[in-house]
Amino acid sequence: MITVSKEDYLKAILEAEGGGEQVIAARLAQWLAVSAPAVTMALRRLKRDGLVSVRQDGRVLLTPAGRKIARQLAIRHHLIERMLHEIFDMPWYKVHDEAERLEHAVSGDFEIMLSRKLGDSAPCPHGNSPIPEHPRAKRNRGLLLLSEAAQGNSYMVRSVYERDRKLLEFLEHRGIRPGTSLKIMARNYDGTISMLIDHHKVELGGPAADKIWVAKS
Repeated sequence: MITVSKEDYLKAILEAEGGGEQVIAARLAQWLAVSAPAVTMALRRLKRDGLVSVRQDGRVLLTPAGRKIARQLAIRHHLIERMLHEIFDMPWYKVHDEAERLEHAVSGDFEIMLSRKLGDSAPCPHGNSPIPEHPRAKRNRGLLLLSEAAQGNSYMVRSVYERDRKLLEFLEHRGIRPGTSLKIMARNYDGTISMLIDHHKVELGGPAADKIWVAKS
């Protein structure tokens, strides 16, 4: 039986992989905000069910069956985020947390209806694709992190890390969201970046800039 907890673990592994991380038990504990013993027990059950494998070096891998479930849940989460934003006008920085609560309750029939209503190809309100995209794939599409942006160049924000509600609210307050155009005015000694957004000067620290993907415009 696939429980909510098992689905959460499988999706977390998929998302961590999409972020370019080596997935280990300690990272899952941090990602899901649970204890190390809880992760150990969960991985034991997932391994027993044939949904993950654990290598000798501790790396956790999805099996084909586990990956199928994780991808289905990620797509459902993506559709719910879009529904909340595009149909119900929920602010973009709120939809992730709400979708986390709703994704397990949506039936397959309703998921099909959402897919027909919204289409399959558009990004979510954070600019992300349904299946987490590896940083290498993003770079192959010409994207780079805002923290790497060159002084004097103009960029457009393409996507933002969506699992940190405080970060999303922080960016919203500064007028930074997918689709925002900005110009890099200065890369400062303290690691902050000075930008021009809608004729206003905005400064952003390195940790936040590391969570934003942009394209040169």
